Amino acid sequence: MKTEVITIHTEMIKLDSFLKFAGAAETGGHAKELVAAGEVLVNGEVCLMRGKKLYPGDRVTLGETVYEVGSVAG
Repeated sequence: MKTEVITIHTEMIKLDSFLKFAGAAETGGHAKELVAAGEVLVNGEVCLMRGKKLYPGDRVTLGETVYEVGSVAG
């Protein structure tokens, strides 16, 4: 599995926006489809809430890639 740290410049980011920002989804609609299909894990658990708030340290898994939410401060 490959891990990528994606640095955000805000306190938190919503899951669908994060997937777009990380390049894991091409559009917001694509992100919504991935989440609705149960293909996205947040901290190891399937997440069906596209508006789930992510904070630095959270881990999002899609396919063979783990995206870790990084912070400018950290």
